[in-house]
Amino acid sequence: MVGAILKTFIELPLAKRRLAYQQFISKGVKLNQLTLPRFAKTSCALSYAQGRLWFLWHLEPESTAYNMPAAVRLRGLLDEAALGKSFDALVVRHETLRTTFVAGPDGRGLQHIHAAGPVSIGRVDLSGLEDLGEREQEARRLASVEAGTSFDLEKGPLLRVQLLHLGEDDHVLLVNLHHIVGDGWSTDILVEEFAAFYGAYSRGEEPRLPELAIQYADYAVWQRAWLEAGEGERQLAYWRQKLGDDHPVLELPSDRPRPAEQSYRGSSHGFTIEAALMERLRRLGQRHNATLFMVLLAAFKALLYRYTGQRDLRIGVPNANRNRVETEGLIGFFVNTQVLRTELDGRWSFVRLVEAVRETSLEAQAHQDLPFEQLVEVLQPERSLAHSPLFQVLFNHLWETDIRKLQELPGLRFEGFGSSHATTKFDLMFFF
Repeated sequence: MVGAILKTFIELPLAKRRLAYQQFISKGVKLNQLTLPRFAKTSCALSYAQGRLWFLWHLEPESTAYNMPAAVRLRGLLDEAALGKSFDALVVRHETLRTTFVAGPDGRGLQHIHAAGPVSIGRVDLSGLEDLGEREQEARRLASVEAGTSFDLEKGPLLRVQLLHLGEDDHVLLVNLHHIVGDGWSTDILVEEFAAFYGAYSRGEEPRLPELAIQYADYAVWQRAWLEAGEGERQLAYWRQKLGDDHPVLELPSDRPRPAEQSYRGSSHGFTIEAALMERLRRLGQRHNATLFMVLLAAFKALLYRYTGQRDLRIGVPNANRNRVETEGLIGFFVNTQVLRTELDGRWSFVRLVEAVRETSLEAQAHQDLPFEQLVEVLQPERSLAHSPLFQVLFNHLWETDIRKLQELPGLRFEGFGSSHATTKFDLMFFF
């Protein structure tokens, strides 16, 4: 019954859909809490997030800034048949992994969902190299080449897999996704379901995973219909008031002038915060009703204030944007980026800054559905190829993909294989 209501709502012409939205609101009905049915067919509109990446890809089709590469070392007896069947099963289960993107009659992008087929796994035999160190070095080079190879969103595939053979019981698995079909949460799902499929197939069993209620394309259709009906305007009103009309660029001190056009070249530096300090930060947050995320973000903003002297700090913060139970198990590009603004005063105590960040964070959570892409389109900040719009620094607090889920697979031991993707989308990105 609920599914039929939403299906009818989505199929209404826009004017009638807007009227229906107002009627639901007046009755206290929250459409985003109703269960989504299947809407989409083999071709449908892009989600707003996909639309932005589709646009950026046309500007720079050779860019690898939105690649999502991963490299894992497999030690032990590898069942290559089970490996292949596992990736095939993932592609059957998640339509987004067999989706490409084409221009529709009006020039806007469309998702085109293909029939499931076998995943082509590239295989490279490095066992002929004499020294193990030499094999590892070549594997890292190949991992770097894969990470730095662009995707064709129109031709696909947007999931690439390679298996590097270092020895009889030693392999490196390279997996690369384009961000338009996945995000960090999706990586966790891919790891967990791959483990389930491989474990079953290697034992000669049929895997048993719960059926997915919807697919990503269904979410994309729903998102557009709901926001166009009036929800987008409601949330936009908050962000207009919060961000205002001026959008200053955060000027980090650097050893050279900002180039006229972003190159996306970058590097990464890892560091560890001691457990004792983390516990103190948690306790500080608890005393002031703030999460660890809020405390860390406040510390980060204090740091940026010290380095730039700018009081109006706008930081990009990714939001998982999976606030519907049907989306929790899907591979797809759901993550939304919010601009968290703090107008701080250098005379504040750190606790006062935490309270300001807490207030802004809670407000943002209540207005998290408005796509960043739509916000940029409406606010129309001065556009420049030299920096990203609305914010130039990103802060992300997330759980790392846990490859320990793979450790129970029969006959195999999984290890991280250190390779880096030397690109950055922003001036500075902090990941905790």
